Amino acid sequence: MTGLTEYLPYAFALIIAIPFLVLLRQFVYSYINLKNQELKLLGVKSNSENKTHSYERMTLFLDRIKPSNLIQKFDKDLAVHEFIYLTERSITEEFEYNASQQLYITKNSWKNIADSKTAVIELLHKTYSSMSDNATLSDFKTVFLMNYMGENDYVSETIEDLRKEIILIA
Repeated sequence: MTGLTEYLPYAFALIIAIPFLVLLRQFVYSYINLKNQELKLLGVKSNSENKTHSYERMTLFLDRIKPSNLIQKFDKDLAVHEFIYLTERSITEEFEYNASQQLYITKNSWKNIADSKTAVIELLHKTYSSMSDNATLSDFKTVFLMNYMGENDYVSETIEDLRKEIILIA
């Protein structure tokens, strides 16, 4: 019996310490779970910022390829075929530069953006082929704008679609 009484203080300390250890363990697990949730929320926020940035960049791209903005680019002394070449190259380079944005934009929106780019380039070529060889750049730009205005404003429609999507995301 004397041997058992020697261990009694240790047993009492153990009985008192076990609930504290269990509570400490629960606290640590709860803290870890809260930190994991916080990291996930930060990841979602960061992803949302990436999406917003992508939509902004693609809206800017679409605004730049509007014919009303394209006709203001480059020197007025260029030949029509030089203007078309430089404009097409500029559009293609900017589109390729922004190609990584498709990771954050819906497939449908990306398709609409690519279709708008293609339609503007096709309109450039269609307008050029419909004009006489001695047409000036000023004449070409006027006819180009008139042809664009005669069709659906697909660039503005695509921008409006992006605007609607970003409202859903934000």
